[in-house]
Amino acid sequence: MAGANPRFPKGTSMPRVLETVLCTTTLLTATAVSATAASPGFAAERVSAVRAVPGGVPGACSRVYLPLSDPACQPGAVNPDVTQETIGSTICVAGWTRTVRPPVSYTNALKVRQIAEYGYADTNPAHYEEDHLVPLELGGAPRDPRNLWPEPRYDAGGGTAADKDEVENALRKKVCAGLMPLAAARTIMAVDWRRGRSAAATR
Repeated sequence: MAGANPRFPKGTSMPRVLETVLCTTTLLTATAVSATAASPGFAAERVSAVRAVPGGVPGACSRVYLPLSDPACQPGAVNPDVTQETIGSTICVAGWTRTVRPPVSYTNALKVRQIAEYGYADTNPAHYEEDHLVPLELGGAPRDPRNLWPEPRYDAGGGTAADKDEVENALRKKVCAGLMPLAAARTIMAVDWRRGRSAAATR
């Protein structure tokens, strides 16, 4: 169906994202999942089926959304310290993401657990990037499992981890140049990063 949201199964409607709501900086913070599900803005497109983080249950997350994450497992989460007003001292400062990036010991352990949750046949951790759905470059939450998932490095149906990296870097440049609101860039990444490919092509 024309205009259907690729993130959701047939029959599930996708609310229209409102720009004024997107400017709210409390979206998808590290609150209870029930509170997240009630949050407005970009969360509305991803949390219609949000449940508690599966916590290591094999096959708890669906691969049907690949190359995107399962929105019921990873709806996304943001760093409350990064707002439109603070981008000049946070994400737009060269090297800032190194100050908030979680240690490999944390992300590697989470990656192994989440590979099982997604039920991947290929369980080699080297074949996946433990990816921030809302990237650190746009103020994504660094350690929240709702914002981290094992993204395939191989083509899993329309894109790879490297393709997503290109888009998020292009969007950060636009945000820092004042050409795109932070909330709008976060929305693209949280809902479907492939929507940002035009931005990557015109950076």
